[in-house]
Amino acid sequence: MTTTQALPRSEEDVLREFRNSGALLEGHFKLSSGKHSGHYLQCARVLMNPARAERLAKAVVAGVPSEIVDNIDVVVSPAMGGIIIGQEVARVLGKDAMFLERPEGTFHLRRGFALEPGARVLMVEDVVTTGLSSREAIAAVEREGGEVIAECALIDRSVGSVDLGVPFYPLAAFDFPTYDEDSIPEALASVPITKPGSRKN
Repeated sequence: MTTTQALPRSEEDVLREFRNSGALLEGHFKLSSGKHSGHYLQCARVLMNPARAERLAKAVVAGVPSEIVDNIDVVVSPAMGGIIIGQEVARVLGKDAMFLERPEGTFHLRRGFALEPGARVLMVEDVVTTGLSSREAIAAVEREGGEVIAECALIDRSVGSVDLGVPFYPLAAFDFPTYDEDSIPEALASVPITKPGSRKN
């Protein structure tokens, strides 16, 4: 017998989902953005339980204004991190899900995916820090003939400072400090570096 759990609404609710799944990591991480941090949110781990992934996706969609939801034709995510949450968000919306890949360094659609000309796209990410991957993915959608009308994400590590060029609706924002290569605190620099993201740095 399954029980229906309440959707995570507050940032503490979302952080609890990460803690409970062992997805809030501590150490020294080089993020996909190139910045360094003592914390890493491993979204693949928090999403590995299908019921939790569904719950988080429903919470993400609940934060997107209805006027945007009503105009979405298709969901697109950047690989690898955005694939699972993108699929789950698409399921909630009743839309198809596609993902972008960059085997040669530039995002594009593969595997037979194609956008209808003028398709209105919801971009879905797992974590946004500097927004670089998101902006590259949005540009790729434009090259593929679609239009990104908004982006949503599980986590905004920029805490509202990122500019993606489209409306952005994260489920939660966490202010874990990040550091450039030349400004890493001594205590963090003494810890061996882990590169958990999918971007090749």
